[in-house]
Amino acid sequence: MEYGALTLIPIIFIIVMAVLTRKSFESLLAGSVLACIIMHGTGFFLPWVETLLAAISDLENQSVILICGLFGSLIAMLRESRGTGGFTRIGEKLCRTERGALLGTFVLGAVIFVDDYLNMLTVGLCMRDICDRKKVPREALAYLLDSTGTPFCVIIPFSTWTAFYISLFMREEAIINMNFPSGFSMYIRTIPFIFYAIITVIMVWMFAMGWMPKIGPMKKAYERTRATGMTYSEESRKYNEEEETGEEDGQLIDFALPMGVLIGVTIVTEDILRAVILTLFLCLLLYVPRRRLTFSKWGELLISGYCEMMPTLAILVGAFTVARCCGDMQLPEYVISLVQPYVTPATYPVIIFLVVAVLTFATSSTWGISTIVIPIIVPLAAAVGANMILTMAAILSGSTFGSHACFYSDATVLASAGAKIENMEHAFTQMPYAFIGAALTCVCLLVSGFVMPV
Repeated sequence: MEYGALTLIPIIFIIVMAVLTRKSFESLLAGSVLACIIMHGTGFFLPWVETLLAAISDLENQSVILICGLFGSLIAMLRESRGTGGFTRIGEKLCRTERGALLGTFVLGAVIFVDDYLNMLTVGLCMRDICDRKKVPREALAYLLDSTGTPFCVIIPFSTWTAFYISLFMREEAIINMNFPSGFSMYIRTIPFIFYAIITVIMVWMFAMGWMPKIGPMKKAYERTRATGMTYSEESRKYNEEEETGEEDGQLIDFALPMGVLIGVTIVTEDILRAVILTLFLCLLLYVPRRRLTFSKWGELLISGYCEMMPTLAILVGAFTVARCCGDMQLPEYVISLVQPYVTPATYPVIIFLVVAVLTFATSSTWGISTIVIPIIVPLAAAVGANMILTMAAILSGSTFGSHACFYSDATVLASAGAKIENMEHAFTQMPYAFIGAALTCVCLLVSGFVMPV
């Protein structure tokens, strides 16, 4: 069955409810129920339960849930062993000012480019205490985490994003016929035109340098920190009660060795889930014999740390459910059908950027949307005579924007978790910068579409 414009109603409802209530999970839950009511009428409940179970049962979604939950366990162990205190003492010597703390976060985000989840959670853990001591608002930290996580993964061609998109693009006959020596060389050609990721990295660097003005909610966050000394709001205090009572002693090895193994194993195996599991058992071997933790305490932290991530996991499950509902209602196909009559070779890249950006923002399903739309967008680009390199770069830019700007995307949720603040606080403070980046991207793609030959 085709639902037409009805496919837009659940997404509009979710966005409006989230803005009014500042509650992500409740908005996603209500939006998924509304989608099932549209599809199934009064018999919506059992199909909604089936959709929820299908979202949870998806192996990729299960992997994300496990990664995020086990990161909570790792963070709890590092905190209890006082390993973070050892890193903070060293970091403070290198990051002596607010600008130094922001630049340190930016550089660390560039270094840990292999995976966006690894980037945001690890950099947040490393830099949170340092930024607090330099009176950097947590909202600013979350913005840096989010803006260096996915964008760097997209423009540095040795990441999980690179591997995923090469595999998608190289399935398309129109791209295969371009006779690139390899998928890697194809991706390299697109990098200079992934405008959103490039612009976002430039903007966040300018922000760290103090050259980007504080806008809207971000300005208010800085005013709060200057007036009260609190780097996070009262709404975010519940995420930080454990750390407020902690002592900042500890040895650097208790932090550096687990982090080094986590990053190294992720790079070697390209599997962050295996890396975090191995790191948790390394903590057992590192802390228990040296009496930093008891075996019993290690087990307790494994569970309690996972539980601390439950608000984040709940939002992710809600987002997965909404994404599946949107797929069942054929939202991507409907939106593409709306814009198809208006495309020209020159305007095609900018239109595709907007389409992918809107779809990814609406569904929070970054890779899922790309999997659906690339087999539609690439043949259509060949049919209308659009520049294929710009088309691929527009898809990547739109996916990056959606991941960066959507207030219930995994990137936004994990950046909030890395900074330990409310998800919607991060979303609102980041959004003006994301839309500035999107507007500049539209200009760049439009100009490029007219001046670059097919």
